[in-house]
Order: sequence, then structure tokens, then C-alpha cells
Amino acid sequence: MISKCYHPDAMPEPRSFHSLSPILPLLVILSLHAMSAAQTPTQSTSHSIVLHAARLLDVKSGRIVKPGEVLVQGESIVEVGSSVVHPAGAEVIDLGDRTLMPGLIDAHIHLFLHPGAEDLQTVQESVPQRTIMAVLAARDDLMAGFTAERDMGTEGAGSADTAVRDAIDQGLVPGPRLRISGNAINILGGHEDAIGYNPAQHVLANADYANNAAELVAVMRQQFKEGADFTKIYETGPDKVRDGRFSTVYQYTEAELKAAVEEAAREGKRVAVHATGEPGTLFAARAGVASIDHANQLGDETIRLMREKQIFAVPTFTIFEYFAEHAATPARAAHEHEMLDLKVQDFRKQVAMGVPMAVGSDVGPFPHGTQARELVLMVKYGMSPLAVLQADLLNGAKLLGWEGQIGALEGGYLADVVAVAGDPLQDISAVEKVSFLMKGGVVYKK
Repeated sequence: MISKCYHPDAMPEPRSFHSLSPILPLLVILSLHAMSAAQTPTQSTSHSIVLHAARLLDVKSGRIVKPGEVLVQGESIVEVGSSVVHPAGAEVIDLGDRTLMPGLIDAHIHLFLHPGAEDLQTVQESVPQRTIMAVLAARDDLMAGFTAERDMGTEGAGSADTAVRDAIDQGLVPGPRLRISGNAINILGGHEDAIGYNPAQHVLANADYANNAAELVAVMRQQFKEGADFTKIYETGPDKVRDGRFSTVYQYTEAELKAAVEEAAREGKRVAVHATGEPGTLFAARAGVASIDHANQLGDETIRLMREKQIFAVPTFTIFEYFAEHAATPARAAHEHEMLDLKVQDFRKQVAMGVPMAVGSDVGPFPHGTQARELVLMVKYGMSPLAVLQADLLNGAKLLGWEGQIGALEGGYLADVVAVAGDPLQDISAVEKVSFLMKGGVVYKK
């Protein structure tokens, strides 16, 4: 997360499972399984579906095809065009005056967070309770059209995200395709170390501790053993604004980050960093991380390296906007708005200088299923609708390691398809109202 901001009125405080019947978690899981079965009808591999709509987005070329059709066989796309083969017995779904496009991708989410006091969720809610809430959050994100996501840390729930990912992959519960990290990694006394609590209470951190290169490697090996797809590291924090200037403290040296990147590469995995300013962002770029998330302030050398190495910036505007609009005090609101204003200025510079962008919202502290707002804000602050859609779909697929499988409507790709009213190249807000949803050839919403 980018900061800790307490909004006790944002959501009713969940009741502790300690005060409820011990069979309630089991009943909730069984009901989720029943809900999943109802939403994911069994389809044989021979079943063909033809999707027809007034328009289809060819995201690579930036063209709108009129009309648009997609032939789906099993979990994959077979053919795409203005007209496709209609096999005998194929189911035809006519979506009328809508635009077919690839399923959306969110490259920065937190399934294990919900609106409210973030630190207190870790203290008051058990990991089993938070895991059930994460399953519900995954369903909400999927139903909003997000068919693939990258979970950037369970905020103290350890490798519980492994269970959520695997349950989705096995068809037990509905949710997006997930890349998961387990806990993020943090230094002692760093960004996620329960600062502000009485130290004698030994409040658990929301991340795993590592204070040097050797400890980083050891923690990463444990997380990979528990099922992590990638590593998330907190590289900066806390963030401050003084006299209109932004500053932040780095947490790991360039050499330490490089050791982490090399260890991840040994396993065929990658590292993402929470990094909001110099010199932390420069250390991360030199080390060769996969993405710099939040990326509030980037120096010219950092930008050059990100262009050269194709390191993605993931701006996460939505969380900054949410904190600014839901601050607990006027002073906090002023601080958050100042942070957002500075972020917008630097983002425009980054776009002009060709920084590769991916789309991530940091959803969790604000309600799951509403994160398409991120695409709207990236257009508002300087990118074209096409550029944002390409950042979301094409760059998102690369960042998540699914290039050539998701992010475009093409033969051989997985059949992750959504439909929206209107033309998203003309009005990006169309992505906030997904009215048809297919993931892996299974229709969840039409």
C-alpha cells in the first residue's frame, strides 16, 4: 500500500469470527462453492460459441472492427473478425450495440484488504476470515470485467493468496487469473512495520522482514516454496511533501535489490517494487525490476533506464484519489491532494518521455469491482484512450507473464472477453460498465 489512512466510517466493522459459530466459515465456503457452480456451467471441449456485436476492439492495431465476431472453442479463441465461421450447432450470443474487447487486467490489487482501517484489519481479522473476504473480492473484480490480476501482497496474510489462486484455477470459486506474491518484503521499521503502535504490544507487520541481501534471498525462497509467483518489495517510504517538494526514504540499496532480482530470475520469476521517488526508483531500475509501482517521482536517468529495459510504471491513481477524497481530517485531505497534484505533474512528464506504462489501481482500500476508474484517470491525466487500453491489455499481459495468451482477441488466445456499451476509444468510461463477461470460454455475465 502507499500509505496508512484510517476511514472508520467507510465500511461497517466486520464481526470477529471468534464471536460466531465455529461452523460459520465452513458454511460460507460451501455457499461460495455453490455460487461458483451456478456461475461456471460445465462446457465440453467440443462446445462452440460465436460472439457477435456491433463493434470489436483490435487493441494491437487500435482499430474498431464493425461488426465484430469471435469464435470460441472450449477455453480458447479460434477466429476473430467482422465475420467468422459458424460451426454446426454453435451457440450464437448476439450482444447487439456493444463492443467486444479483451478481459481487463489490473496489475496492482490487494484481495486481502477492504475499505476501512488497513492496519486494524490485520490485527482484528483472522487469516481465515480475511481469506474468505479475499474470495469475495476476487469474485467482485471478475464480475467487473477483470479477468487477470496481480495481487501485490496479502498485507500480513502470508501465503493465503496461494489458496485463493489455486481455488480459482481449479474452478472451485469464481475469480480472475492471478499472479500472487504472498506477503510483501520490508525492512525492520520500514513502510509496513506497524509504526505508531506501542512496540511492547509486538503488533505483527504487514510484510515479511529482510534487512540485507542474504535475508532477502532467504525470505524469497520461503515465499516461492509457499507458492508465490513473484516477489513484491517495499523500496521506499514514508513519503513527505515539504514546501511543495516530494521526498521519500529508500529502504534497500541497489546491490540488495540486484540480489533479489537475480534470485527471482534463478526461479524464472520477477520482482516488483513499491517505489515512489528517488533514489529508490533509480536503484530499482538499475537492478532490473519488472515494475515500479506508484512511481510518483522519477528522475531522468530512471526514466531512461525504464525505457531501455522496458520496466513498467504502474501509477495507481485511483488509490491516491480515494485517500484524498476520504481523508479523516482536513489536514490529511490537504496532504493527500498535494500528493496527487504532484503525482499528476510527474506522470505527464513520464508519458511525454516514453515511460512504459501498465495499469494497476491498488484496489482493496477502496471497494473491489470499482477499479476500472484507473483507466479513466489515466486518460484524464494525459494518455489517449487507446494508449491506456494498450497499457492495460498488452503491457498488462507482459507484466503478468501471459503475453500471447491474454490481452488481445486473437486466434489461439484464451477466451477472456468482455463487452461494453459504446466505443471505448471514444469514451474510456465505457470500461466501467462491463455488461458481458467470459473467462476461459465460460460465460459469467450476459
